Amino acid sequence: MKHFELKAELRTNIGKKACKAVRKENGIPCVIYGGTETIHISTNQSDVRKLIYTPEVLFADITVNGKTYISIVKDVQYHPTTDKILHIDFYEVSTDKPMKIAIPLKLIGSSVGVKAGGKLQQKIRKITVKSLMENIPENFTVDISELNIGQSMRIRDLVSDTLEFVDAKPTIIALIASSRGAVAADTDTEPAK
Repeated sequence: MKHFELKAELRTNIGKKACKAVRKENGIPCVIYGGTETIHISTNQSDVRKLIYTPEVLFADITVNGKTYISIVKDVQYHPTTDKILHIDFYEVSTDKPMKIAIPLKLIGSSVGVKAGGKLQQKIRKITVKSLMENIPENFTVDISELNIGQSMRIRDLVSDTLEFVDAKPTIIALIASSRGAVAADTDTEPAK
């Protein structure tokens, strides 16, 4: 998975007044938790745009006073009317402990059912996995080439040597639904009586 480098400053003053002062300077109050201690930091609005406004899931390498914390974005709070970022929660990642994270799900291949006139319906866009940080991919690809009309792919059908799938096993990932074209094609191929 890709890493995003972010520079931040340590916040000594915490609370509502201190957060307002940071926001007034076009900054974002943030917190890093999950490690040995909770660290209060601040960073600039412009510095986090490529980390927050992307469909990719990225590790954030946050440098504070010369020390780097590898973390992931856990929560972002936005202003209700302007959508300006108000606060970010980062979760520090341990390199030797498994972690849970939602990664993008990518469907590949041309389905037999779609070629026959069926319609592909992707039910989920992200999948939650558990693994060590080094084993987590940028996305998880699923080959749907063998799916025919009326068939579906579920979480329980997925296989990986390094990832554990956390989502409910019966959850449907994708299915090939019948369409009018597919039904008409089926009736046209019936032998005449």
